[in-house]
Parts: sequence; structure tokens; C-alpha cells
Amino acid sequence: VQLQASGGGLVQAGGSLRLSCAASGRTFSSYTMGWFRQAPGKEREFVIGITWRGSTYYGDSVKGRFTISGDNAKNTVYLQMNSLKPEDTAVYYCAAATWVAAYHRPSEYAYWGQGTLVTVSS
Repeated sequence: VQLQASGGGLVQAGGSLRLSCAASGRTFSSYTMGWFRQAPGKEREFVIGITWRGSTYYGDSVKGRFTISGDNAKNTVYLQMNSLKPEDTAVYYCAAATWVAAYHRPSEYAYWGQGTLVTVSS
């Protein structure tokens, strides 16, 4: 499966942004889909994930602010980000895996999009 992330940009603190991850080659609904982010000088961090059964997993720092959803017709997964904070600034990546034992580990995901930059100004 090939992944294409988009939707990043500059937003003020407290604002919202929606990222998209378009999948091609195979329907995303047969994968576990995840969003990760990486800020300069930091390790890649798990943000949120959804399994093919619809179970959702959240990174501690985004609970209550970020949600994940999918559109089967468009073969696209969305990351809705609300109440954004400057510390949310990072390059955001979508990822896919056929089977995941530990959702927060980047190494569990075989397929990655190219990343989209989100900048939150204070």
C-alpha cells in the first residue's frame, strides 16, 4: 500500500487542523493505520491509531484533542486535531501495518507516507 499524507500548515494555538492520509494499492480498511509525529531533535512519537476492527489508540499527549476516522469510499484516513498547542508542532506521518503488537512502536509499521508539517504558533 502507498500512503500520501497532506493537510499540514500553520495554525495558531487553540486552532484546528485536519490531516489526510490517502491510501492506494490496497484498501486501508484491511490495515491498522497510525499517525506519528516527529519534532526536530526528538524521536518519532505515536499520536493515534485505529485497527481494521475500529479500535482506537491514543498517545497520552493528544487524548481528548485528536481523533482519527476513515472514509472507505475515498480510501482515506483523517486526523482531526483540535485545541492545538505549540508543542504539537512536528512533521506528521501516517503509517500502515497488517498486524501490530505494540501500536506505539514505529517499527511495527511497514508502510509510511512522506510526512506533512504542522506548525502551531503561540
